[in-house]
Amino acid sequence: MTSFRVAVAVSGGVDSLCALILLQKAGLRPLALHGLFLPEAEEPPQGLVRACKTLHIPLHVVDVRETFYNKVMTPFAKAYAQARTPNPCALCNRAIKFGVLQDAALALGVQFFATGHYARLVPNARQNALVLATASDTAKDQSYFLSLVPQERLRHALFPLQDMSKARCREVVAAAGLDIPLPHESQDICFAPQLGARSGDEGYRSFLERHWRQCNISPPGAGQVVLRKADGSLQPIACHNGLWRFTEGQRRGLGIAWSEALFVLAKDRESNTLVVGPRAALGITACHTGPANIAVPQELWPSRLLVRLRYRHRPTSAKVSLEAGNLCIVLPERLFPTAPGQIAAVYAEDGRLLAAGIIEDML
Repeated sequence: MTSFRVAVAVSGGVDSLCALILLQKAGLRPLALHGLFLPEAEEPPQGLVRACKTLHIPLHVVDVRETFYNKVMTPFAKAYAQARTPNPCALCNRAIKFGVLQDAALALGVQFFATGHYARLVPNARQNALVLATASDTAKDQSYFLSLVPQERLRHALFPLQDMSKARCREVVAAAGLDIPLPHESQDICFAPQLGARSGDEGYRSFLERHWRQCNISPPGAGQVVLRKADGSLQPIACHNGLWRFTEGQRRGLGIAWSEALFVLAKDRESNTLVVGPRAALGITACHTGPANIAVPQELWPSRLLVRLRYRHRPTSAKVSLEAGNLCIVLPERLFPTAPGQIAAVYAEDGRLLAAGIIEDML
């Protein structure tokens, strides 16, 4: 058995380095665990290697490239081909970081697996367990991205940054005499760095089309764009060149000249039709998920529930029920739309995560 008590997943960024330093200062004798995720990755960043040497902390490297390709990259590409808007970070946290990487950590004989996520684990007395909750710094909170991680996986987890701010993390890393290997925080998807840019971006298109060829996937092509009029009727006004290029709520990049700004209201996948309309027609009143990850049994849920339907959505009050293991969410008023493939996360007012699931459809 190892004499180390905790393994820390380290990317080389400031957050994971800060987690490593905090646990070392706490006397937990951490070891660093770096996963090779991307197909072209062959070794950890040299800055990370230097940092571990400076801290006198052993660095272990785990090759998770095949699993990452099969469990994150391929489902992501398939979802886009189905005109969905997936959340690959949530899939990665469930299948990779708190899946094969945590397994590799525990196989080394440690008691705990820590990451640099901004999230908390709090006692749930009636359940006699620790449950995921929002971080103290709500601006950096990442509990939404962790909401699909099964409860049993969190029993071995530690989140050293639960009460930290980003600025304080930088101070801790600098005080340890380390250069921050990744000084600019990125919001990009790691395997498709330009994804999320304007429609037609070459990096966006080339990643998806290359992966579709590798998986022998042929996404639907061109189709109609229809305007939803005030009386509910639909008027054809243009053609689109692939539903996967658009997401619900989108305004920019539609390429449609009209008398007022148009937004994507819906994507009819069966007829390959893009439905657009004015801002006044935008919004949803309910959504449903696939099988939910239940963190707290429904009978222990409080009377007032909050939901987040995208990472940047502010938590909003909603009625939530479970039907055949799926979440059914009814909103008290129209809300800016989310998209199938995104996560619906249900919280208590004190920040505890109660349940989460991948959104399948919206009303």
